[in-house]
Amino acid sequence: MIEVKDLSLSEVHATIDTTRKKTGWRKALSFLGPAYLISVGYMDPGNWESDIQGGSKFGYSLVWVLLMSNLMALLLQGLSARLGIVRGLDLAQANRKTYPKHINFILYIFAEIAIAACDLAEVLGMAIGIQLLTGLPLIWGVSITVLDTFLLLYLQKLGMRKMEAFIIALIAVVAAAFLIEILIAKPQLVEVAHGLIPSLANEQATYIAIAIIGATVMPHNLYLHSALVQTRKIERSEKGISEAIRFNRIDSTIALNIAFLVNAAILILAATTFFKTGNSQVAGIKEAHQLLPSFLGNLAPVLFAIALIAAGQSSTVTGTLAGQIVMEGYLRLRINPWVRRLLTRLLAIVPAVLVILIKGENDVDDLLLLSQVILSLQLGFAIIPLIHFVSDKKTMGVFSIKPVTKIVAWLIAAVLVYLNIKMLIEKAIPHFAYNAPLMPKVAMVLLALSLLALLLYITLHPSLSKKEDTRPIQVHPDINLATDLVIPEFKTISVALDFSDNDEKLLAFALGQGKPYTNYILVHIVESASAKLLGKDSDDYETRKDKERMELYVNQLQERGLRAEGLLGFGNRAKEIARIVKSNHSDMLVVGAHGHTGLKDFIYGETVNTVRHELKIPVLIVNL
Repeated sequence: MIEVKDLSLSEVHATIDTTRKKTGWRKALSFLGPAYLISVGYMDPGNWESDIQGGSKFGYSLVWVLLMSNLMALLLQGLSARLGIVRGLDLAQANRKTYPKHINFILYIFAEIAIAACDLAEVLGMAIGIQLLTGLPLIWGVSITVLDTFLLLYLQKLGMRKMEAFIIALIAVVAAAFLIEILIAKPQLVEVAHGLIPSLANEQATYIAIAIIGATVMPHNLYLHSALVQTRKIERSEKGISEAIRFNRIDSTIALNIAFLVNAAILILAATTFFKTGNSQVAGIKEAHQLLPSFLGNLAPVLFAIALIAAGQSSTVTGTLAGQIVMEGYLRLRINPWVRRLLTRLLAIVPAVLVILIKGENDVDDLLLLSQVILSLQLGFAIIPLIHFVSDKKTMGVFSIKPVTKIVAWLIAAVLVYLNIKMLIEKAIPHFAYNAPLMPKVAMVLLALSLLALLLYITLHPSLSKKEDTRPIQVHPDINLATDLVIPEFKTISVALDFSDNDEKLLAFALGQGKPYTNYILVHIVESASAKLLGKDSDDYETRKDKERMELYVNQLQERGLRAEGLLGFGNRAKEIARIVKSNHSDMLVVGAHGHTGLKDFIYGETVNTVRHELKIPVLIVNL
């Protein structure tokens, strides 16, 4: 039995039907798509930065880190998809059902930090791409990235399939660009193969390796995948669920291996072009772009910049969806997509702008690399709960993971936590010199102990907690309808009129809600220039005509034996309507809606929504 719950990504939940009678490749194609949205996070600008630094500084020696990261990603994304398919919960919702509220709030903050770090990489990457292609200053490129908020809204309106097609097209652009560049660079495959032997040359190699892992195995992707698989409507039987898991595994394998090949291409290109030619000082995207022409010709930097913009744009779409998932899953807070998108983007733009203004454009590469290390530090807090959830036989039934898979998953979690702790210790040691200030040392120790305690808690809690929360995530309150419903009677009904052909319809609806004793307050707002300036003292032509029209309406209603009164407001339409309604203690407001959307709402204003939020009485909205 499927438990009652919030629907993850409710606007696209189960919108793609896989239950229709299809066979072979047609059946497979109905499942393909979610993993491609996931894979863009594995080739975003943050990956570029870590791959370029790894290749230019250490040659092919970190190829094994990319391969290991990809294998980790394949397993972990498979677990995330399994959770979403079997339980119909995304990772944030599953956490909310399992951990106490205060722990969930901390996990939510960590997830938001990870998304902000990811979006920071996308902002900087796209801005750099725009600068490389057009020559615009970097700070202008960062500002331009705000505009992709509107692109996301447009894609969401088109539906999930078209959004997936858009993302796949951008992935194809990135893959094609690097395929051409690799063919131009002509790396030695034997030397590349040596990079598959695990080794870390020094502390800097460890730092870059962790950045590569953080850029590849992204925590927000685990939240995202568990929600995206629920866009497919499947048969809720053992056979149907098994089929969905199998096809999603195929989807993930194809998509993530494409991402691996793109990342490997970036690292190999940097190693062949820079490390092999003695240019190991290349530290980032911009330097790589500037030096490419001298090694690979004038076509290479153009392809490089176009691919960078495509990678950043595709990643920004999935980052926003992940933000929506964690906010709704942890907090049960659902806000407009454009507000969510703008908030996420501003959280990324502010630090980017500050760094550019204070330190200049030269420190942007370090900020990019830091964003990927921050992502890596969040991994344990997402992976450990995920492993617990998919291992639980009570909730997963026959679809709980096998012992071998469980062991490998816990080994991956242990390796990632160990590498992060190792890196933090290496970075902290210089700050513990004998003559260093005491307070920073104490703060660092307390922070480290707090994070370790939290990590230990989320690891042990599901196993040790005897009280399991078996309650479904409640969407609606318990049903307790009274046998005799109290039907409201409206003594005073206000009607907002615009003095057009629509008035007759509005008045008809208002009369339909009233009783013989109901008093009708007819409201019209004069919006002439004089009315806005002088208010009730206005006596221009429009004001006089509006008074005449109001008197006509009132007289006609009174002739029908109805109690009616006409009032004019002046200036701001929404505020004046709300003021008149409140001052007359109306029980209900009847108002018309013209169905404006998008640009028209911006031009004409959103009177209905503004008024509705100002009032605490019923508002009857009549579509005109």
